[in-house]
Amino acid sequence: MSRRALLQYLELLNQSGIRQLFITPSQMPDPDDKGALLDSLAQQYADCQKCPLSTGRIKLVYGEGNPDARLMLIGEGPGDNENQTGRPFVGAAGQLLDKMLAAIQIKRAEIYITNIVKCRPPGNRNPSNEERLACMPYLVEQINIIRPRIILVMGLVAAQSILGSTETLSNLRQRQHSFMGIPVFVSYHPAALLRNPNWKRPAWEDLQALQKVYESMI
Repeated sequence: MSRRALLQYLELLNQSGIRQLFITPSQMPDPDDKGALLDSLAQQYADCQKCPLSTGRIKLVYGEGNPDARLMLIGEGPGDNENQTGRPFVGAAGQLLDKMLAAIQIKRAEIYITNIVKCRPPGNRNPSNEERLACMPYLVEQINIIRPRIILVMGLVAAQSILGSTETLSNLRQRQHSFMGIPVFVSYHPAALLRNPNWKRPAWEDLQALQKVYESMI
C-alpha cells in the first residue's frame, strides 16, 4: 500500500469516528480494494448504538453488491427478512426488485444496494429524522467509496432524505436530481408497488428513463 493510500484510509477512519486501531498494518484492508473496505466498515459498524433502532436490531443491514457499481440503489430501511439475514431487499419487495431490474436488463450483481437506515424500524414504520441523520454518514461514506455513476432512490422517505426535500414522490419522480454531483432518479419502493399495483405503470416509466442513461454509460 502506498503512503498516500494509507493516509487516505486513515483519514476515512477518522471521519467515521474511529480513533484507535488494534490491528497490524498487514491486516488493514487496502483502500484501493473497495470490496474489502466496505466489508471492513460493515463489521466495524455492526454494533452501532447511534440511534434507538439499535435496540431492535438482529443484524445490521449495511449493504451489498458490486463495489465498482455504476448504479447504486438506495431504499428506505430493512424489513423483518433483512433484519434476520443482514442483507437488503431479500423479502417479497426484494423479489419484485429483481424482476424490475431484469426488465431493464440489469442484473442485481451489477449494482450496489443499501438503505437510508441500516437497522429495521419497529413495525416497519418510517425512520425518524433522528434515525436518518444518525445513518447518513454511513451512506455518504458508501457513496464516496463506490463512486457510482447513477443513483436510484426508491421510496418517499429515501428521496426526501437524500434530496433534502418535502415534495411528494409524484413531484420528485418528474425530474432528474443530483446528490454529491451524481445524477439521481426517484421511483416507488417495491413494497409500495406490492400494496398498490396501480403504481407499477409509472414505476416502469421511471425504470425506462433510468435504463436509457445507464446504457449510455456502458
